[in-house]
Amino acid sequence: MLKTYLSILVLLLSCALVNAQPMVRVTGMVGDAKSDPLQQVTVSILGQQESTLTAADGTYTIYAKTTSFTIKYNLLGYKPVLLKINEKVAGRLIRNITLIPNINELEQVTVTNRQNQLTNTSTINIADLPALPSVSGNFEAILKTLPGVSTNNELSSQYSVRGGSFDENLLYVNDVEINRPVLIRNGQQEGLSFINGDLVTRAKFSAGGFEARYGDKLSSVLDVRYDRPDSNQLLLTTGLLGTSLTAKYVQPKSYLLVGLRYKNNSNVLNQQDNKGSYNPNFGDAQVLYQYSFSDRFSLSALGNFNVGQFKLVPEDRETQFGTLDTQLRLNIAYNGQEIDSYRTSGGAVTATLSPQPNLVIKWINSYFNTKERERFDIEGRYIFDELEPGFNSGGFTTVRANRGIGTYLNYARNSLNSQAYSSEVKLEQNFNNHLFSWGARFEYNNFRDELNEYHLTDSAGYILPYDSKKFYVDQAISVKNKVDIFNYTAFIQDSYSLTKNTDLQIGVRGNYNSLNSQFLLSPRLLLAYRPPSNNKIIRFTAGVYQQAPTYRSIRAYDGTLFLDQKAQRSYNTSASFDYAFDGLGTRLKFSAEAYFKYADRLIPYVIDNVRIKYLSDQVAKGHTYGADFSVGGEFVKDLVSYFRLSLMKADQDIIGDSYTKKDASGQLVTLYPGYLKRPTDQRVNFSIFFQDRLLKSPTYKVHLNLLYGSRLPIGSPQSDHYSDDFQIPAYKRVDIGFSKDFLDDAALRKPKLLDRYFSSFIAYFEVFNLLNVNNTVSYLWLKDVDNVHYAVPNYLTGRQFNFKLILKFKNRQ
Repeated sequence: MLKTYLSILVLLLSCALVNAQPMVRVTGMVGDAKSDPLQQVTVSILGQQESTLTAADGTYTIYAKTTSFTIKYNLLGYKPVLLKINEKVAGRLIRNITLIPNINELEQVTVTNRQNQLTNTSTINIADLPALPSVSGNFEAILKTLPGVSTNNELSSQYSVRGGSFDENLLYVNDVEINRPVLIRNGQQEGLSFINGDLVTRAKFSAGGFEARYGDKLSSVLDVRYDRPDSNQLLLTTGLLGTSLTAKYVQPKSYLLVGLRYKNNSNVLNQQDNKGSYNPNFGDAQVLYQYSFSDRFSLSALGNFNVGQFKLVPEDRETQFGTLDTQLRLNIAYNGQEIDSYRTSGGAVTATLSPQPNLVIKWINSYFNTKERERFDIEGRYIFDELEPGFNSGGFTTVRANRGIGTYLNYARNSLNSQAYSSEVKLEQNFNNHLFSWGARFEYNNFRDELNEYHLTDSAGYILPYDSKKFYVDQAISVKNKVDIFNYTAFIQDSYSLTKNTDLQIGVRGNYNSLNSQFLLSPRLLLAYRPPSNNKIIRFTAGVYQQAPTYRSIRAYDGTLFLDQKAQRSYNTSASFDYAFDGLGTRLKFSAEAYFKYADRLIPYVIDNVRIKYLSDQVAKGHTYGADFSVGGEFVKDLVSYFRLSLMKADQDIIGDSYTKKDASGQLVTLYPGYLKRPTDQRVNFSIFFQDRLLKSPTYKVHLNLLYGSRLPIGSPQSDHYSDDFQIPAYKRVDIGFSKDFLDDAALRKPKLLDRYFSSFIAYFEVFNLLNVNNTVSYLWLKDVDNVHYAVPNYLTGRQFNFKLILKFKNRQ
């Protein structure tokens, strides 16, 4: 089926897409005073929208639309370089540039060639964010196109990395560790993620093997930066799914960033099987202000307020599923409503001191308060039928047999108040050929939780059991929990050169958690080798990763707390290879990484939509291994495209999960399930993000995002043990967007009215789920009068159209 989809897409693209020819192509290498290559140098053409970053070997390629122009080379910690080009005719040029360190630049020590090489992270091309067609509109949508990241839900900003759970991912914004809400249970109830993509200037992502300076999670790190802008800016993005307004203001000693966002995706949710009145409203405001008192001392403050409410008054639902031989239909009539809400407020203050040119000290203090509420009281009266096979004018409409008539009730009055305060000191010093880092952090978390919910499914027309004293329902929960958790962490690491082409990084983290009084020690190592050719990098990583218990993991689904839970622990190793080469008329980069993880202590869980239900009183051991591949480059000038493939296997053995069952002779026997698939065992992930130009014009572009994720294991919640005997079908999705930049520098004619007020005016038309595939996110489990279980699929969004504008106002200074 995937092969058919790809063939259709290739045919469409081959008919419609053509390349535009550049006028001047400039290539070269950027290095330091010692001729060592510099990575992540921003190379841009002034007055045009052309921009790129240097590769790991310092090389770059950039195109100009005119023969006379100026190129700017910029890297934090180095003096910018302006290179003027004045050619008579179009052609190809080679320009090698040397950057000189700026001794007055704060944090210069943090951006060095050694640190860029000694990291198992990949740089996210943030220029792709506006063009990426995405239903959620969140920054995390671009992560789902990266190697090692699994995908099966376009509505959710949560993601699974190399077989890990959603809770195993670290997020940093300007060195501040960000926590996520706890109660969110479904992608459609999720609002705006913490990251404001319009404020992001740099972002790095590691799918594993990350260094000791990052925190105590098992799977991944997303490191985001909001940095000083080059000039004053005002940006407006508006469309059918939401609006955002971003302002950037720069002064000689300070700068201010302000971001406002609003999101309402009711148009998308109305396409689902559950019909009703959807009213999801989400908004947030973020402010970052930094003031430099001198060349050596600065103070910054980050503020955030995020609020959301999801309201649903369901009316009815009709879902048909099954095979051609056995076609089933579920009809539900609803009463009641659901209202979920959350509010997060807080911020961070960071003091940065550079008493010496090679020394940077940071003191980071943060506080966040989150209030979450779940309110739903929904009754569903359903008829469950088996239909006659075969088609007629109305499709499958003739009922062969009734499988069940009944009612189910979902009721909840849940609330969670959580507070997180942290204070952290970080130091980085560069001396001789060493880059030395250490840090210490204190964190306090406070949780006040009230659970009051029940679920009932009645397929026989009456409810049992009942006695004179108590009324019983399935999964009834009524709990109040109060928990305080103190975390003390510290790390130390050193990066240094073993030889001219070989670097080594060693580090260790320590963690003490007041919840179980357990001390954790996590050593980590990274070895990097760059051959003299400078177009390859080979890395090897090894380390121990431990994740201390959190409130989410110690709370069982019924609200019971297991306070003596031990930390999860994984032993990781990986080998990666990066290779930059010229091919297909452009500069390409190929990356491959193989990894193996053995966990001798895991907290097993099951997944309901995107809500994790931990089996908090149990322990498992498991293996995860696989390989990630990617290749990308500017197949069309200024437009980066990439192709990625991930192969993975993740299993676990829950200790003590044996159960008894009668054999064929009626004797009770004890069965040991052994190793089973983890809930995130998605064997194959494949993604394409391809960009090209339309109609032989550089102002018309097409942006294609294709995602494929193979089947995921799932089991019935009524099962006494946790098996992989059922599966969610493969996730297949194609989103496509078309854009027109009315004020592109290459435009032959620019509308005078737009050119007067805007420096950029881009219109996007997007088609989500182009092939209208019914992807399944979870199941509604029903049981008929014969005690036979049925899994009724809950489908994700269908085909949907979207229109948006991105307007950048001219600076009137």
